[in-house]
Amino acid sequence: MEDFGSGGSVQNGRVDEDAASGSGENEQRRAQLKRKMDVKAKKAKKKARLPRPQQPNYTIEQGEDMLLYITNVSSQFEVFRTPRSKKGPKRKSLKNQKKKRKTVRPKPKLEKKAAKKKKEQRFSEPQLEAEDRWGQHLPEEVLVNIFQMVVVQDGAVPFLCRVGRVCRLWNAAASTLILWRKVTVGHCWIEPARKQLEKTENKIKKTVTWLAQNRFSQLRDFTLCHWTKNVDFTLEVVSKFCPHLHSIHLSYCKGLTASGIQSLGQHSRSLQRINLQHSEFQVEGLVEYLEEHGKQIREMLFTRSNRSDKVLAAITRGCCPDLELLDVNKKLDSKDTELSVCFQSLQKACPKLKVFRMLNIQINHKPMQRRDESEAGFPLLDEFCIANTEYSYMTDQVLQDILFGSTQLRVLDLRGSTRITTCGLAQLPCPKLECLFWGQYFTKNLGFTSVKKNLHLLMEKWGQTLQQLDITNQPFTGTDLEVALSFLLQVAHTETLLSLNLSGTRVTLQPLRAVVERMTSLNYLNISSCRNLPRGVRKIYRSREDIRKLLDNLH
Repeated sequence: MEDFGSGGSVQNGRVDEDAASGSGENEQRRAQLKRKMDVKAKKAKKKARLPRPQQPNYTIEQGEDMLLYITNVSSQFEVFRTPRSKKGPKRKSLKNQKKKRKTVRPKPKLEKKAAKKKKEQRFSEPQLEAEDRWGQHLPEEVLVNIFQMVVVQDGAVPFLCRVGRVCRLWNAAASTLILWRKVTVGHCWIEPARKQLEKTENKIKKTVTWLAQNRFSQLRDFTLCHWTKNVDFTLEVVSKFCPHLHSIHLSYCKGLTASGIQSLGQHSRSLQRINLQHSEFQVEGLVEYLEEHGKQIREMLFTRSNRSDKVLAAITRGCCPDLELLDVNKKLDSKDTELSVCFQSLQKACPKLKVFRMLNIQINHKPMQRRDESEAGFPLLDEFCIANTEYSYMTDQVLQDILFGSTQLRVLDLRGSTRITTCGLAQLPCPKLECLFWGQYFTKNLGFTSVKKNLHLLMEKWGQTLQQLDITNQPFTGTDLEVALSFLLQVAHTETLLSLNLSGTRVTLQPLRAVVERMTSLNYLNISSCRNLPRGVRKIYRSREDIRKLLDNLH
């Protein structure tokens, strides 16, 4: 039992050593297995992250005679996500693998600066000549002439302001003061229906001041359009820096007060034309200006209102003795259009008047006193226009009293004057009338509504000089029109008549054909609404070619 016990103890000791060594090996194996498992897990994750192969967006099926290509509609809505690129593990360098030698290229030699400049110029000059050099090498005089053509057609602003930013040469050409003699400035700083901020207002004032100081020294004609603010400031600056200012035109402007008008009197000694049509202004300030400086005014244009009658009264009193043009108009939708005018006083106050226009105003002539033999009327009158769209109080006697001394009259516009007769017109002292406008447009049937006669009297008197004739809707008979046109063909030259308006009349086919054949310079013919003509020809002909086609159709 003892031997057994002792031997057993020895064996137990060896077993303990073997167990200890075995446990260390097991731990190493476990660690290795764990590492392998981690590596496999990482590889599995990488495989899971890789995108799946994209299926085609179509399928092909075989038919009897052809292959059918069918698109997969749902495929256009599929989204394939691609994994983010990550840097992979560095590869271990193998000892036995030979390293690749890098090819060393020789460094380029540095070119000299002069040679490099010549090379750049050689390659850049053709391109510049083709694109930009043409504008940089033009003589400044040629550019000024080109700009002058554009300015005449489109105006100086904003064209000259924009081309001045192209280059120094164009800036010098655009700064030529001859190009800035006529300037029109519209309301272009803010959008419509928006208020003008203080910052914008200051910017406008600075721009106007800079233009007046640097560009407007030879300005002659200045126009403002649709300005509702800063009108006084603009006129003050322009009049101060523009000693040669000849004309002021305010179109649809508001806010002109006495201070702005008086600045014109203080600085603009050469001002001769004032146009305030369709603009609101302080009447008292304009009347005061005319009383002090009216002797230099040659042309006056304004829109009639209840207050502006004071301006006409000041002119009639003799504030503008050298006035040559007087134009007073009224809006078509206005109600109060009647105006009393004393032409005898106006003839004495403005003996040099050449153009008299009162559009859409019913003139109520004041009774005139007995005319003196020394009175000359309007001896220089060239155009007399009293056209309106409603009715007229003008009669033969009143017209004779106004134009008794107007022997140089060339344009007579009596549209809407229903009380004027052919006999009254034939007694006028103007032998060389060129334009007669006597049509009836939307008139109320007041005065003479009966048939008119003796149109041939006018053809006998003015047939040789008449260039434009308008007798729209005049109630002449067909026979009377035929006789008048026959007189016109006998008296007039073939190249005299340019425009003929017979709309709404009773003209017949035969006299019309004769006029069209004879008058070779006729380039406007209106025969619309003429009931005695065939339907296919009742229209407006606006060119010589159209009139020739009409002549072919009439034959």
